[in-house]
Amino acid sequence: MKNKKITRDITQGVYALITNGGGCIVDAVSQVSAGDNPCIAVAVMKSNNTHDLMVKNNLFTLSVISEEGMNKAIETFGLNSMRDIDKFARVECLQEKGINYLKDAIGFMLCEKIDEIDMGTHTLFIGRLIEADKFNDKKPMSYAYYQEHKEELIKVDTKEGKTAWVCTICGYVYYGEELPEDFKCPRCGVDASLFEKK
Repeated sequence: MKNKKITRDITQGVYALITNGGGCIVDAVSQVSAGDNPCIAVAVMKSNNTHDLMVKNNLFTLSVISEEGMNKAIETFGLNSMRDIDKFARVECLQEKGINYLKDAIGFMLCEKIDEIDMGTHTLFIGRLIEADKFNDKKPMSYAYYQEHKEELIKVDTKEGKTAWVCTICGYVYYGEELPEDFKCPRCGVDASLFEKK
């Protein structure tokens, strides 16, 4: 494969996926049917803690991330695990049917899970939209915008005297002078070619 970065040109948004017990930032989200209660599909990496929660739970929300004012949400839900911190203590959330969504988002979608499909590294969860609301007309963040403005959106602590290698997909940081050629991101699974030196 000559250049996997072409996948960044696929038009997609940035969302906070939240279910009972946790959540993460996702970009592979799509409406896959029409009608009063359309189906929404979201792909979640199997190595992510949120994946295990999605398997156990039947309800989830997707908060639509805007280009402005949501840096803390992106950093909290994109660079941390509920195994390590309480994400909900760091950002303000509201609830619908007991499931959190981000207060500062453009809006939210509450879905009831109706199917899951094994996609190898990810599981595609399909939910039927049962509630939704839009709070403002801010511009939704695209994945391309996130990639272009990532350094402004998430702060990387390079630790004094240490070289940081940052995953361009999820923001995971590896510290060391050299990044091993066979290194795989422990958070999202991509290889060393998708890390940038800081």
